[in-house]
Amino acid sequence: MKRTDLGDADCGIAQALGVLGDWWTVLIVRDIAGGTTRFDALQRELGVSRRALTERLGALVEHGVLRRQPYSAHPPRYDYLLTAKGEGLLPVLVALQGWGTRHVMGAGDLTATADADSAEARRVHQLVGRRVPTMTLARHDGGEDAPAAAGKWTALYLFPGAFAPGAQGLPPGWEDIPGAVGCTLESRTYADRHDLFRAAGAEVRGVSTQRPDQLRAFAEHARLPYPLLSDQDGRLAAGLLLPTFRAGGVDRLKRLTLLLDPDAVVRAVQFPVADPAGSVDEMLDLVARQRFP
Repeated sequence: MKRTDLGDADCGIAQALGVLGDWWTVLIVRDIAGGTTRFDALQRELGVSRRALTERLGALVEHGVLRRQPYSAHPPRYDYLLTAKGEGLLPVLVALQGWGTRHVMGAGDLTATADADSAEARRVHQLVGRRVPTMTLARHDGGEDAPAAAGKWTALYLFPGAFAPGAQGLPPGWEDIPGAVGCTLESRTYADRHDLFRAAGAEVRGVSTQRPDQLRAFAEHARLPYPLLSDQDGRLAAGLLLPTFRAGGVDRLKRLTLLLDPDAVVRAVQFPVADPAGSVDEMLDLVARQRFP
């Protein structure tokens, strides 16, 4: 499909669909965001024909959504990587994931958690054994950092939103959203156990979709000894297909924790998290035992 096929030249939705074309293209972008960047791997994961995949990859490169980076000269082979224009699609993927989970797979209820036997929970637990895509996120204290600490175990907890008193108000209806409340308690519990995590050989990092300045205000208020990372552009959420919900006009991460090994591979998952403080001690026990290959 070409842009000229669409009658409404002034409609951004119509023009975006002129680039994306069909649902296969969206799934290709989804998988590349998740770290599957080579032709054969994409074809294997998606089950699409080689001809169809070639056509869609070529169109995405032509439109500037992807760029090709050679990794073999003989024969010529390429990684397909998102450009800045392509990364601009990630919030769209996050929104589609959240809408599909809530309104197609679910009953439409707004929640920051999930049932333990839900398809959403199964999807999150299937992250075990998967490597976190290479990326850096903005830190609350300036600069950037990867979700996983280099060469170390990492307790990476993802939370809906934590707010410093006076800096910003809670999103409307926040306390009525199941699973939303408890971020301050969880963060402070990790702070209290921080020395124990380090003694066990692990670093602690927190992630939310809040802006870095919002995270800075909270981290300073709570006196956190570890970094908070901002996924405001949805790079981590889209890369791992993390569960999200929308509140206060922002797509937010549902509460969950990943234990990452020194190679940034997920070794354990906590989701759903019903007890934010108790989950910290459970994660500390997992780190201390490190019964993972």
